[in-house]
Amino acid sequence: MLEWWSADEVTAALRWILFAAVTGVAAVAFATVVLRRVGYMKLGRAAEHEAMPTDERRKRAGRPSVSGQVLGHSKLLRDIRSGIMHFIYFYGFIILQFGAADLIWKKLSGHPIPFPFYGQFAWSQELTVSLVLLAVLYGAFRRYVEQLPRLKRGWKPSLVLWFIGGLMVTILLTLAFERLSGDPHAAEGRYAPVSSVLADWIGMLGVPTGSIASEAGYELFWWLHLLVLLSFLVYVPQSKHFHLLTAPVNLWLGRNAPVGRLAPLNLEDEDAENFGAGKIEHFTQKQLLDLYACVECGRCTNVCPASSTGKLLSPMHLMTKLRDHLTEKGAAITSKSPWIPTAMGGRVAGAHVMGALIPVWEDSPEGSVTSIIPTMTAQKQAWGAREGAKAEELELIGDVMTEEELWACTTCRNCEEMCPVGNEHVDKIIDMRRYLVLMEGRLPFDGQRALQNIERQSNPWGLPRAERAAWIDDCENRTGVRVKTMQELKRAGAPKPDFLLWAGSMGSYDTRSRKVLYDLVRLLDRAGISFATLGLEERNSGDTARRIGNELLFQELCRENIETIARYGVTRIVTACPHTLNTFRKEYPDFGLPSHVKIEHHTELLAGLLKDGRLNPEYIVNERVTYHDSCYLGRYNGVYDAPREVLKAIPGLELEEMARNRENGMCCGAGGGLMWMEEQSGVRVNRARVSQALEVRPTVIGSACPYCLTMMEDGLKLLEADERTAARDVAELLAASVFGGESA
Repeated sequence: MLEWWSADEVTAALRWILFAAVTGVAAVAFATVVLRRVGYMKLGRAAEHEAMPTDERRKRAGRPSVSGQVLGHSKLLRDIRSGIMHFIYFYGFIILQFGAADLIWKKLSGHPIPFPFYGQFAWSQELTVSLVLLAVLYGAFRRYVEQLPRLKRGWKPSLVLWFIGGLMVTILLTLAFERLSGDPHAAEGRYAPVSSVLADWIGMLGVPTGSIASEAGYELFWWLHLLVLLSFLVYVPQSKHFHLLTAPVNLWLGRNAPVGRLAPLNLEDEDAENFGAGKIEHFTQKQLLDLYACVECGRCTNVCPASSTGKLLSPMHLMTKLRDHLTEKGAAITSKSPWIPTAMGGRVAGAHVMGALIPVWEDSPEGSVTSIIPTMTAQKQAWGAREGAKAEELELIGDVMTEEELWACTTCRNCEEMCPVGNEHVDKIIDMRRYLVLMEGRLPFDGQRALQNIERQSNPWGLPRAERAAWIDDCENRTGVRVKTMQELKRAGAPKPDFLLWAGSMGSYDTRSRKVLYDLVRLLDRAGISFATLGLEERNSGDTARRIGNELLFQELCRENIETIARYGVTRIVTACPHTLNTFRKEYPDFGLPSHVKIEHHTELLAGLLKDGRLNPEYIVNERVTYHDSCYLGRYNGVYDAPREVLKAIPGLELEEMARNRENGMCCGAGGGLMWMEEQSGVRVNRARVSQALEVRPTVIGSACPYCLTMMEDGLKLLEADERTAARDVAELLAASVFGGESA
């Protein structure tokens, strides 16, 4: 029968058979790899989005935050150079899929896909190929010449550059040899500015048009392009480039809950075997999806206050280490290898473990400039495969994540703010802290002492609970304003005040924070606002307990406070503490705080009073102020403008922004319970942050958080700059302008 076919027909048939075979093998391998990793993710607890209605899924897909990040690269473009590079990769690959289909079909069928305006289509393909090649070269330059500290280096990070570069080169060489072979379907020279020049060069090297060599070259590079394309397809889900598939899904399934809200634990669940995450399968499936969405771009580590000051914690390595452990443990549990073609269907030999740690960064006067290099180096040296180790026997906390890393997190969420694929790092760290505290009773001594003090006396210092209302008399002595308690007003049958003033533990006990509270009292009194406080009935908000991991203590405090608020029918609360604000606003509703109870930060209220003309800042305050953004006020609650509006309303005050401000402001180092724990390694975070503030030569570092105020003052003392620069709360600066005299 073959004698009835011509040589060209036999060749075409063999080409079709081989094409179908290699494409089928690649497709099966790709599907196998993806499905096995999906199986590993299913080892986690059922995700909260699993039963999401179809309408809700459609709404999410169209959300600006999702479409803007996936299609608009909104977060990637914050680093404009890197953003443009990835923008070219993203849209370049979309555009080139049409060209790849045309290239493959032309060779298989003998004629091109009938795209309209085929010449212009061919020109767009060559332009796109050229741009992607330039992006590849620039990517290599950033990684290996510029050597950005946040980027990993080695053969694995290089492999994708070779893949993409290989795809682009084989496209151009295929088109060039197509032209040399005399194929009538090759685009006109004016529509092929790159491949036509390349064909001329090849011709000059001794490959004439229409020769056997040109036809062989066409066949060779066509197959090379196909094989590189299919190899890349199989490689993608086995590497960090799995994010091409998982990142859009991860963004789509992003939590509808308020930003930064921690999921509550059901401590009354008698069937619960554990609380928190002590094993990789204790995380939710959505949390495990995060791991495969990580692109290892290092943006999270680059802004992390722990990484930047020489602690071991690196948010990027948190994700990659958990991902490696999930992959290896998933393979061990399911007996399905994650790798194809090697060890197909077998078990992983050995597993990744944290090895011996090197000192990261000793504290020194010269070390106040932030750098992630020591942390990146330490993580690279410590994390590696250990022959004979069994992933299913490793301890999540100890062998994969060290306690040192978990207790270095300030929960500032800068990592999450910068992540282009919607990963959530903080909740994983808190879940592991919860396991340590609730299941094993393990936490640093000073953290344990703070929790014991909160439990016994409702404040982290352990000062007598009976002294919680002592500030009221002191405030009257210093300001002449008597703050009534809700209990006093109720007994007197007086009208309910407009606001409940939540003093908080810092305002109630800390001498420095009391000054802020007193100025706030004076300002509210001047504006004619009726307000009262709880006095002895107030309890600690529970933020410290929850961030450290003691969910039980948090829930006890939370319910006590909610009961007290409900008893007095409070509808509006004002506080000077962003941590209290966030806990009340985002987390108390999970435990019964009514939705009609509104919580405001004091800067929000003061900005509104200024706008309404109820406060008149008439005295000149000749200060050069740089404002430090509180993480829990800014990134957690989106309050960036209110404190700045207050400062701008003060005559004589000059506001100068630091390099890192607003969404990218650096943490002071006090969040996540670290206000009450000593830093054990590296440079103190507050010293690094104050160093950044001093770069703009301020006379005052402004803040709007008692924790931040304390950390800024301590940082100024560490740097011996407290004689020329002071730390002040926004309310203090406004009071200086409203009241004058000694305040100014």
